[in-house]
Amino acid sequence: MATIEWQIKRFEALSLTELYSLLQLRSEVFVVEQNCVYQDIDGKDEKALHLLGIYEGKIVAYARLFKPNDYFENASIGRVIVDQNYRDKKWGHDLMQNAISGVKSHFNTDQITISAQLYLQKFYESHQFVQTSEMYLEDDIPHIEMKRK
Repeated sequence: MATIEWQIKRFEALSLTELYSLLQLRSEVFVVEQNCVYQDIDGKDEKALHLLGIYEGKIVAYARLFKPNDYFENASIGRVIVDQNYRDKKWGHDLMQNAISGVKSHFNTDQITISAQLYLQKFYESHQFVQTSEMYLEDDIPHIEMKRK
């Protein structure tokens, strides 16, 4: 069975290769695959912890973790992504479990708020998130706010 290695790094600890790879993955999915022109490099990467899922030397899964008040009042998880070539392995669930654990261990809180793409609502609900807002558009993509307590 294929195993993925999980690492959490501060921005300053990312190698140039890792930074390039994670930005390339985010661009592949959020800009190209989702056909959404938006400013991915948003000035928040320096504040975030970066959760990397590495398989055979390649970043194939990724998320940003924010401490309370850096993005929302609660801690937050964002830019949740799995390379489309690896989605059949169901690593999105491992990614979320590691992200939730990372928030707890690094920020000492269980309270997490996310801005979720609406079509992923059931996925996030399977990780104990509940919808806390009406649908809104973010970069022309339907989103909802969700919280985990």
